[in-house]
Amino acid sequence: MAVLAVGGCRFLQTQGMVTMVKNIFVMALDEFNREMLERLQGADEMRFHSLLDMETAVDTRYYDIPLLLDRARLQLREFPGSIDAIVGFWDFPTSTMQPILRREFGLRGPSLESVLRCEHKYWFRVNEAQFAPEQTPAYAAVDPFDERYPEHVPLDYPFWIKPVRSHSSQLGFYIGDYASFADALGEIRQDIHFLARPFNELLAYAEIPDAIKAVDGWHCIAEEIISAGRQCTLEGYILNGEVVIYGTVDSMREGIYGSSFSRYQYPSDLPEGVKADMCEMASDFIRQIEFDNSPFNIEFYYEPASGQVWMLEVNARCSKSHSLLFEMVDGTSNKQAMVDVALGRKPVFPEGGGDFSVAAKFMLREHDDAFVRRVPTDEEIAAIEADMPGCRIQIVAVEGRRLAQLLHQDSYSYETALLFIGGDSVEEVEDKSRRVKARLHFELER
Repeated sequence: MAVLAVGGCRFLQTQGMVTMVKNIFVMALDEFNREMLERLQGADEMRFHSLLDMETAVDTRYYDIPLLLDRARLQLREFPGSIDAIVGFWDFPTSTMQPILRREFGLRGPSLESVLRCEHKYWFRVNEAQFAPEQTPAYAAVDPFDERYPEHVPLDYPFWIKPVRSHSSQLGFYIGDYASFADALGEIRQDIHFLARPFNELLAYAEIPDAIKAVDGWHCIAEEIISAGRQCTLEGYILNGEVVIYGTVDSMREGIYGSSFSRYQYPSDLPEGVKADMCEMASDFIRQIEFDNSPFNIEFYYEPASGQVWMLEVNARCSKSHSLLFEMVDGTSNKQAMVDVALGRKPVFPEGGGDFSVAAKFMLREHDDAFVRRVPTDEEIAAIEADMPGCRIQIVAVEGRRLAQLLHQDSYSYETALLFIGGDSVEEVEDKSRRVKARLHFELER
């Protein structure tokens, strides 16, 4: 195989055939996800370039949107080769920046407005209520700075409240009474600026109905609590109007309010009829909001006793949390759909599948703050992974810092580590997780 460079473009020459190399720009590409991208089918005909960096686009509490967009534009304009796609798997703000950059550089992808119909939590509920009122929980827009609150209650207790644009359940609170509402409003008023300001800067690029425009990034949404059932996420893509759902992942929760995810498990063991109903609902909704040419994932809740299905949230991207699970079970990650759809071609998944029948991502959590005296060393992690095929470990806690200093945590817990584990059965996966946890040596000082 030879690489040819002609007029700023790169070509692969294999056995007399010449193929143009596709340059894929990935928002804030880290090494863990680069390795997965390079294992995709057809990856030898692609070059992956990080667009922006983790430090300024993801791992921060200060998003300078004008600066980030200008840096991305400059990087793209100065690139000497073809620009064939812009993709990403992180949440806010890069997921909202992508359609702006794609539009400016003439690349395939959904419109900014259709992405916002998913990401703006209030606008999403308005669309959902019009499309499927029976699957839509009660909701209300809340201005946290309105002096009527907390005396005025937007919904009957209990309810959840969270910013109209957030991620990782940041500033999301369970509201059970007046006192918890007052406490939550205090925290939201103090911290919502780090989400509200950059979100409003991105909203300025979109055409938004007046009724939605009034509920900007400084607002929250209150939502009816749905808890008596099972949560799952459908992963799929839409290409030129054709929707394909390729997997369903179960989501397990923990904590006093069920506020924190403890495990994602693939494939889901929900009844096939329930999954089929969710697929139909997801496909109809995606088309209804005129979302096209992108991967997506949609979170649902199913109540077995009543048969009720609720649509919880739509994300205009593939889920990075699920990527390794798909690779372990199906032989390639959901990033296959992300890249292929961005290039305008139907994703091709391997026929043989992966090495395992079941895979799960475990989130190891602490529910109280602590000072991190020690985390497992790289050598200890490598030894565990070598002893246990189908195991990948990521340490989240940072030695020498408090758990409360970690970025992108929910309001009720702190992640210390992530375990990706594959096995031939749920029982084997759970057994592996117990053995891994027993060998992970953390020292936390309360």
